[in-house]
Amino acid sequence: MADLENVRVFTQSAIRIQGENGTVIYLDPFRLTDDEAAHDADIVLITHAHYDHCSPDDIARVAGKHTTLVAPKSMEPEVAGFADAIEAAGLHFMQAGGHLELQGIAIDAVGAYNVEPERLGMHPRANGWLGYELTVDSVRFYAAGDTDQNPDNEHVVCDVAFVPIGGTYTCDPHQAAAFVNTLRPQAVVPIHYGSIVGSMSDFDSFAAGVDPAIRVVRKLER
Repeated sequence: MADLENVRVFTQSAIRIQGENGTVIYLDPFRLTDDEAAHDADIVLITHAHYDHCSPDDIARVAGKHTTLVAPKSMEPEVAGFADAIEAAGLHFMQAGGHLELQGIAIDAVGAYNVEPERLGMHPRANGWLGYELTVDSVRFYAAGDTDQNPDNEHVVCDVAFVPIGGTYTCDPHQAAAFVNTLRPQAVVPIHYGSIVGSMSDFDSFAAGVDPAIRVVRKLER
């Protein structure tokens, strides 16, 4: 896990994790370039229905006939439609608290929603949208999705956390740092900044607020 060499964050919250056995996992693929359209995904996880997280065109760019899709139960009708179009090998729907094992990867679903008054309507708890805990090669990753710190996610136990820091729709850099200091992972990779919301300088504001015992890793590529 030293430098998280097996992890890429392309833009916004588009994450790729590759296991030691070659298993490739994507979360919320979005705005991928032609060079990144590798059709190499074994598992694609979707956190919620907003266009920058559920992009059927980008999912098609990484998916092949061997790909399994995972999404919130509340998104079943829309995801089932494009899963047929890409001839996905499997399709699973999860709710907060659910557990799934695919290709040696343990997946646990965590509620992702806003609690800050100014954004309660953006990611309401009632929508059933998710973050995911993934155990890959004995490393426990937590991809928070679009969320604030909330009663469902503040007790997550993980080695590496991917948390949104861009504000407006999610935690801002200072709120995200407080969230990470509560979680206390070994390392944190900030996401969801620098494009649609937030600026690239949010990384520095976030990093300044994180406990020095937690390693902050810059992975966002654009």
